[in-house]
Amino acid sequence: MISKPKLLYFVTEDWYFCSHRLPLALAAYEAGYEVLVATRVNQHGDLIRSHGLELIPIELSRRSRNPLKELSVIWQTLRIYRQHKPDIVHHVALKPILYGAIAAKLTGVPNVINALAGLGYLFISKRLQARVLRPLVETAFQLLLNRARSRTIFQNPDDLRLLIGRGVLTKERAVLIRGSGVDTKLYKYTPEPNTGTPLVVLAARMLWDKGVREFVEAARILKSQGIQARFALVGEGDIDNPASISPTQLTSWHDEKIIEWWGQHEDIPQVFAQAHIVCLPSYREGLPKVLIEAAACGRPIVATDVPGCREIVRHNENGLLVPAKDPQALAVALNRLLNDAELRESMGKRGRAMVEAEFSTEYVVEQTLQLYKELLER
Repeated sequence: MISKPKLLYFVTEDWYFCSHRLPLALAAYEAGYEVLVATRVNQHGDLIRSHGLELIPIELSRRSRNPLKELSVIWQTLRIYRQHKPDIVHHVALKPILYGAIAAKLTGVPNVINALAGLGYLFISKRLQARVLRPLVETAFQLLLNRARSRTIFQNPDDLRLLIGRGVLTKERAVLIRGSGVDTKLYKYTPEPNTGTPLVVLAARMLWDKGVREFVEAARILKSQGIQARFALVGEGDIDNPASISPTQLTSWHDEKIIEWWGQHEDIPQVFAQAHIVCLPSYREGLPKVLIEAAACGRPIVATDVPGCREIVRHNENGLLVPAKDPQALAVALNRLLNDAELRESMGKRGRAMVEAEFSTEYVVEQTLQLYKELLER
């Protein structure tokens, strides 16, 4: 009897695994893999187990910089890899990539996938801590990610070219798979509401580098011009991210009646069904799933012309692109769409077609399973 190949996912948070990697894991399970998930368990452990996946809790903090705690996580990872002996590991995000790659090398795991969801805070922040850590991480990547049977998945070509250009990664070890896919049956096309004041939604973690400040300032500009529109922030801060916006600040904007802060919402299709425009003025992304979801729902998008965003937003086709950190340009773009219902409709339909052709869950899953197969057959 041929044993099933053992596939282990190492992801920072159980909620992130469920929102971004669960469909892939289930497809691998159906394809004959034994699937294990190592992650910090918060509220989604039962959901992961209910699908027949083996859950391995690991005490990992994205925010921690304590050397002793980080060594403890590396030790836990080594123990897990040594005990379970996976045939292939799939690491998602910075710490799992670094610690998982170390553990895989020391324990002889033969096949390694490293998925960069984006270069994020460490690569875009100008804070001293980020500037100090960045070259250290690049050196670690150079040492760990260039094994013969290792591949690093990028979500956009800008990030891929950046790390290859800096000599961090060889071209042969890099793979482009755009995003984690969207369920086009769940995120259905719906016409925009034809009554009420137009609604512009920014749905994301409430982080400064998502462009929340610029969104609020654009709303302030438009309201000062007498533009009739509502502006909603949907999401909460992230205590493990240094760029998190405090609830006090979000409440202050809400109370000032510049924007509406809706907090966390689980039913994002229902949120988008109420919206006329979806906005994400981020400073840099891997490939923002929320914008693929918005396009799937038929919503025109206003986003910044930065890596990640410009993968899903094509200027004047399914949305508008503006410079980063420019609330005035953002206000102009939003105003253009607020005043043109026909343009919103045509862009929304074009976005839906793009998602069906290029960004569906099935498309991304197929590419990733093929990558697993190619490594295992080497």
